[in-house]
Amino acid sequence: MSIYVGNLSYDVTEAHLTSAFADFGAVKRVYLPTDRETGRMRGFGFVEMDTEAEEDAAIEALDGAEWMGRDMKVNKAKPRENNRSSYGGGGNRNGNRFSRSR
Repeated sequence: MSIYVGNLSYDVTEAHLTSAFADFGAVKRVYLPTDRETGRMRGFGFVEMDTEAEEDAAIEALDGAEWMGRDMKVNKAKPRENNRSSYGGGGNRNGNRFSRSR
């Protein structure tokens, strides 16, 4: 499981986020997605911690907290939905809209 952290400053780094969450337990991984075209941070990220109890403590303490000039949104991350096969109304069982014929 992981934690979604939203409404982040565009200046946040993985080190900043690790430091903020380390008060609540061991941080295993931090991921900050960037825009493909600009390379700029997208304003949200994900944090994985060692235990669910540590994650729950961090969520309880940090959700709505002011940090780096913004009120953070912190909650359990939802699984990403795979919408590839529904795009355009087509799709085969592998999630590809088109298939090659040989």
